[in-house]
Amino acid sequence: MKQFRTIFIFSILTFSGLSVIAQQQLTNDLIWYSGEFSPEYVSGLRSMNDGEHYTSLENDQENGSAIVKYAFSTGSRIEVIATSRDIFNDPSKSIEDYEFSANEGKLLIKTETESIYRYSTKAHYYVFDLKKKRAFPLTDFDKGKQRLAAFSPGADKVAFVRDNNIFITDLKSREEIQVTNDGKMNHIINGATDWVYEEEFGFDNGMYWSPDGDRLAYYRFDESRVKEFQMAMYGELYPDQYTFKYPKAGEKNSIVGIYIYDLNNTEARPVDTGNETDIYYPRIKWTQDNDRLCVMRLNRHQNHLEFLLTDIGSGDQPFKYQTKKIYEEKSATYIEINDNLIFLQDGNSFLWNSEHDGYNHIYHYSMEGEVIRQLTEGSWDVIEFLGVNQDNGRVFYSSSEVSPLEQHVYSVRIKRGKPDQLSTRKGSNNAVFSEGCKYYINYHTDANTPYYISLHDAKGKELRVLKTNENLKETLAKYEISPKSFFTFTNSAGVELNCSMIKPADFDPTQKYPVYVNIYGGPGHNTVTDSWGGANYLFHQLLAQKGYIVVSCDPRGTMYRGREFKHATYQQLGKLETEDFIDFAKHLQSQPFVDADRIGIMGWSYGGYMTSLCMTKGAEFYKMGIAVAPVTNWRYYDTIYTERFMRTPQENASGYDDNSPINHVEKLTGKYLLVHGSADDNVHYQNTMEMINALVVANKQFDLFIYPDRNHGIYGGTTRLHLFNKMLNYIESNL
Repeated sequence: MKQFRTIFIFSILTFSGLSVIAQQQLTNDLIWYSGEFSPEYVSGLRSMNDGEHYTSLENDQENGSAIVKYAFSTGSRIEVIATSRDIFNDPSKSIEDYEFSANEGKLLIKTETESIYRYSTKAHYYVFDLKKKRAFPLTDFDKGKQRLAAFSPGADKVAFVRDNNIFITDLKSREEIQVTNDGKMNHIINGATDWVYEEEFGFDNGMYWSPDGDRLAYYRFDESRVKEFQMAMYGELYPDQYTFKYPKAGEKNSIVGIYIYDLNNTEARPVDTGNETDIYYPRIKWTQDNDRLCVMRLNRHQNHLEFLLTDIGSGDQPFKYQTKKIYEEKSATYIEINDNLIFLQDGNSFLWNSEHDGYNHIYHYSMEGEVIRQLTEGSWDVIEFLGVNQDNGRVFYSSSEVSPLEQHVYSVRIKRGKPDQLSTRKGSNNAVFSEGCKYYINYHTDANTPYYISLHDAKGKELRVLKTNENLKETLAKYEISPKSFFTFTNSAGVELNCSMIKPADFDPTQKYPVYVNIYGGPGHNTVTDSWGGANYLFHQLLAQKGYIVVSCDPRGTMYRGREFKHATYQQLGKLETEDFIDFAKHLQSQPFVDADRIGIMGWSYGGYMTSLCMTKGAEFYKMGIAVAPVTNWRYYDTIYTERFMRTPQENASGYDDNSPINHVEKLTGKYLLVHGSADDNVHYQNTMEMINALVVANKQFDLFIYPDRNHGIYGGTTRLHLFNKMLNYIESNL
């Protein structure tokens, strides 16, 4: 029997008194443009070396941006370290980011930042000497903006990337050394990553100082053989064509090399990573030893991971720095990469996480790759490493132990003992630890409550409250807000799935309501979480005010329920998820308060892909669908992401084609809206264009809206407001 278990989560401060206060109505202008619902937040924090103080980036009316020092324990404002006036002699110019040198004697200031892709930027950098109170440009700005500038450990040099080449500025002499010379757009990248590494391995920095600061390890990407993708950029009489390298599934990747530049002899040598070139190096990291660089090597199928270790100081080295394998892991499906590799100060061991036992857990390994101890275990997943206090041997992490819907903070000793839960507030807890892990700042939300930000000691004791968002709670209390609730249902395969629901405030169980299904449904992201949803949550409240029930469901293939659940969709993305969303629609139809003929669905990116499949393969159950920036055929998406879950089209043609919405357009019967940004460098506009072609061939009517020059996020100015007004109008007209 299918279950319909509902757990209501209320925020008393937010929702008390709703019955006695005249409620205002939400609008998209209020949600997306007015700033009415902007939460208070604590951002731009940097823990200082002593672990007792932190700095924050703030606005100063007289002096522009200001970097201000505070005490963790009391919150007392200690001093203003630097301002825009100090650095630029111009308070109108912003400090957009900053980094301390290791000895905290200098600051590296970032300004005039330009975005490139998801993480990558270029900017102008200044060096500010805190003792002398003097700033100077890192380099000659006339030569172009810089990327990824980073202090050496000795604070006497800064490495940076410009025009795909690596440079090092000596801060004493102000001389600039050019480390590489072959960098060229769409050909060679030194010190940064190519598009697909940045997007799918989640980093853009490709150079790392050794512990002693006399060596610089870096990536070199040869993109020459990667095919180019072009996007027209409008706004001028003749549109520009932006061209970049994008390897689609089954096509050629960059050839990647790892190099180490020795500042003493000004020589760069490659690291010996083997003869295979069709391979990935998703992370490199120095150990505690200046001679030992660890290189992660991952095969193209992404199911065989190795850690290779250099030993630079062991006698004469040939042309390449030699390596030995210290760790190996294999999977029948795939291995996901993260930043949870920590080399311990004992010099003989490291921490890493693995799904060896079916769930993601923390392991302590020797430098020979032998398991010393499994630190966590159970039918739940570790989510993230948060910090390590190496003095007392305690590891801090977040996990889904309480529920896949929640995230909590824990600590565990490396040598012995069971984990201690530090967070106590139900919902989502994200922690940022101080240097040395004496304190942490906890960012708590739940499904109906915005940020409660507090300072804690390492045992979890709350020391003081930083932000409560009482003003936002008072604002929300003026509007007709319905609490989000959670429930489960069991699909036709016998698997229980997590779901959420927002009902109209005046919900009457004897009436029938249209249902709006909001989804993502793919690997790496859950929509059913006990956490604050911001503007999207408020848009769903707006729909509830207009008489819609808003629901979501996390199908098979989503996160925090172990390897079997997450990897169930391997080599057949879209198949099981669509079956689950069809079962979900059937379940909704069985509820007495649901209008079975008025169920709609909406998703963005992977969610747009799922929406398109549900509107075709599930056309019997979904009357309306809105697909924003959808993948419509995995053959059009990139190598690393797609092949991780699907292998290549050459190996798995049916897996690609059987669940491509393009191949099911003849089934479409409902109202279908396609939305895309024409400058989407991630999910290319090509996906929507090919879907249009298929729909036209099948003589299927549909609706379309394109946002010129907008990327995958479709934002900027009033763009989001326009988009959500269009979506609202479409929903009200067709559902």
